[in-house]
Amino acid sequence: EAASNNEAMATILLQNLLIQVDEQLDRVSQEKNLLLIHNLKRIRKLLQGKYHGNPMHIAVIISNCLREERRILAAASMPVQGPLEKSLQNSVVSERQRNVEHKVSAIKNSAQMTDQDVKYLEDLQEEFDFRYKTIQSLEQSDKNSALIKQEMLALQAMLNTLDYKRKEVLSKIGRVIHEIDMLMSNMLTEELLDWKRRQQIACIGGPLHGGLDQLQNCFTLLAESLFQVRRQLEKLDELLTRLTYDGDPIPVQRPQLLEKVNFLLYNLFRNSFVVERQPCMPTHPQRPMVLKTLIQFTVKLRLLIKLPELNYQIRVKATIDNNRRFVLCGTHVKAMNMEESANGSLSVEFRHLQPKEMKSSAGSKGNEGPHMVTEELHSISFETQVCLYGLTINLETSSLPVVMISNVSQLPNAWASIIWYNLSTNDPQNLSFFNNPPAATLSQLLEVLSWQFSSYVGRGLNSEQLNMLAEKLMGQQVSYNDYQLSWAKFCKEHLPGKSFTFWVWLEAILDLIKKHILPLWIDGYIMGFVSKEKERILLKDKTPGTFLLRFSESNLGGITFTWVDQLENGDVTFHSVEPYNKGRLSALPFADILRDYKVIMADNVPENPLKYLYPDIPKDKAFGKHYSCQPNEVSKPSDGGGKGYVPSVFIPVSKILNDSTDPHSPSDLLPMSPSVYAVLSEHLSPTVIETAVCCKLFHS
Repeated sequence: EAASNNEAMATILLQNLLIQVDEQLDRVSQEKNLLLIHNLKRIRKLLQGKYHGNPMHIAVIISNCLREERRILAAASMPVQGPLEKSLQNSVVSERQRNVEHKVSAIKNSAQMTDQDVKYLEDLQEEFDFRYKTIQSLEQSDKNSALIKQEMLALQAMLNTLDYKRKEVLSKIGRVIHEIDMLMSNMLTEELLDWKRRQQIACIGGPLHGGLDQLQNCFTLLAESLFQVRRQLEKLDELLTRLTYDGDPIPVQRPQLLEKVNFLLYNLFRNSFVVERQPCMPTHPQRPMVLKTLIQFTVKLRLLIKLPELNYQIRVKATIDNNRRFVLCGTHVKAMNMEESANGSLSVEFRHLQPKEMKSSAGSKGNEGPHMVTEELHSISFETQVCLYGLTINLETSSLPVVMISNVSQLPNAWASIIWYNLSTNDPQNLSFFNNPPAATLSQLLEVLSWQFSSYVGRGLNSEQLNMLAEKLMGQQVSYNDYQLSWAKFCKEHLPGKSFTFWVWLEAILDLIKKHILPLWIDGYIMGFVSKEKERILLKDKTPGTFLLRFSESNLGGITFTWVDQLENGDVTFHSVEPYNKGRLSALPFADILRDYKVIMADNVPENPLKYLYPDIPKDKAFGKHYSCQPNEVSKPSDGGGKGYVPSVFIPVSKILNDSTDPHSPSDLLPMSPSVYAVLSEHLSPTVIETAVCCKLFHS
């Protein structure tokens, strides 16, 4: 994942991958596994040819695959699907997909059968034409013979057959056109809209959307069928020029049918021009549609009608907004081709576009209106022209709304806007959405919040964690299913008694997990979202020394642990350490803190109170594999090497003060043992030692 933002690292990893492929190729060559040899050679050729000049591209692809793998594994541990995911996996939708594919296949077969009817009609007319011209070439005296009169009767019967066949072919063509029209107007349109909705959901962390290849197959087959029908109508026009008669159906019906075919082709092409991958900065692959000025972003388009004649023939131009506040720098015109995509689709990917704010608008950053700059939506548009078989079709499409930022500190709130928009509407171009943002159903919002964790940090939230977030947003309620949450409450209003919003608090936790405690989170050992009241209910009947990990509700991006203890009189007491933030976790890994943590009570020897991770998992069993090294022991000066230095270590220590006891002086806060304290005292004052190794402890 880091390589997707680091070209040097991506280059090294790609070289390592090629080396491993070569090693595997050598091994299978000795085993004479011909199929595997062929596939490995093909893989090596693809990696070298397609990604050698752009190693970050393959890094992004692999990163997305790993992200989806983590999401699937995380989803497997989540027993309940949310309402949005259920709607995406609706059996009615799956049945419609199968019906579309079946109908497209049937239409293609009908068009091919009509081809045979047109060919039969052409052969019949040629025979009629030959026999009729033969009679016309005879002398007048010969035309009166009985044989010729009989031939004339046969020709009349043949003409009647021709008339019947012409009407039959036109009728069959009309039925094919009608079937295509009905399919495009109903099921195919719904299928395309469903795909676009699934893409919206995937952009905000939901299940990766698929089905575009199936849609491409349907669009392509329908286009091929329409062009086939168009050729059939052209053939009928050719037959008309050679033979016509009173009551001929071709001059009456053909113009209307041709007009309908062209109309359907125009609509089919216009609907087939889609944004396959929404705009995204390579530096933030999991935050699509948030773009920073003067930073490159990528976007990919596809034409779902895959015809070889169009390869490198369609040039796509990218523009942004119509108010000219922003312009796009970089290569903004490129040709679609079938070589860039692994599946051979007709597509184009813009990799070097940069949004730039015009100087005329530099004095207006977007805060003068009713909402902030992170609530301003913009649109990236794409236009092109298809010229094929005498048709000229102008195509246009647009990305989903994007948010422009000028500083990376604006990214969290910009991402909140993207989440809210794509959760609340399937309108692809409502740029005034935040003039009056609608409320969101709490149950759906909670599902999307879980996706933020599964997509960004590899593990989603369970129902208990989501209930805590619901309480945070709405207070304690009997049921949250029907509650509506306002945009302001989600992202603009401060939490009660706090100086930050709910979203800022949650985003800080995501950042903390991603950068400092990711392995522990993925393993599921961090309960995280649990209130102080609930944690005490969970711990009160547990063995002394049982602890759990939760995120701070009062500090941004903080994690703390609480353990249960038992006093001499049998009463249960709880201790919560001051939350660790990213600054402190940058100095010492959290797993090592849990391993080495010590508490001093009165004049007792310091000891680690953390014994069992809730409910009853031995601490070392849960976190042992994440320890950075074995616990360090204090060495004598002679053990420090030739220079005589003593190795230094960080020891997390707390001192619990009884309510009746006056605070001790800093010199009483022994960090681990007298020997450790003595060594530290040689170099540091007692105040510095207390600041460096002690953290406040709240005594219940």
